[in-house]
Amino acid sequence: MVTENEQKVYAALDELGIEYTRYEHPPVYTVEEAQQYWKDIKGAHAKNLFLRNNKGNRHFLVVLEQSKSADLKDLSAKLAAGKLSFASERRLQEHLGLETGAVSPFGIINDEKKAVTLVLDRSLQKQESVNFHPNVNTATINLSFKDFEKFLKHCGNQIIYI
Repeated sequence: MVTENEQKVYAALDELGIEYTRYEHPPVYTVEEAQQYWKDIKGAHAKNLFLRNNKGNRHFLVVLEQSKSADLKDLSAKLAAGKLSFASERRLQEHLGLETGAVSPFGIINDEKKAVTLVLDRSLQKQESVNFHPNVNTATINLSFKDFEKFLKHCGNQIIYI
């Protein structure tokens, strides 16, 4: 069953003329769990981290190629954001309308205030296609990186490549 939050992503992609392929799978909460379902899906896969600064007035959605790890100290320095930590489930719901396990760059479609800065791994730019959850953890969608950027531009959030 397609949820309202997921349908919102498909409606935006369709409106923008973006082609994508949807793959269903059981619920996954970590990259490790998801890898068994990704083996037949071409393109780059990512891990997504929703972070906040120590004052709680800046929020970041960090999207890294799935094999990379995030050094929060290094990331804090690169973003000049002060100390970074994982944001709470409440903040995730408030800013991106998402639940734990479904964190995805498609969540910025719900960020009406444009309060979340998207931090993208520069290596993803070199990929022909990328894969993300469509705001639920029971599906993965594949689309070209060029079309992914088109979606991000449509949403209007600040993007930083690292």
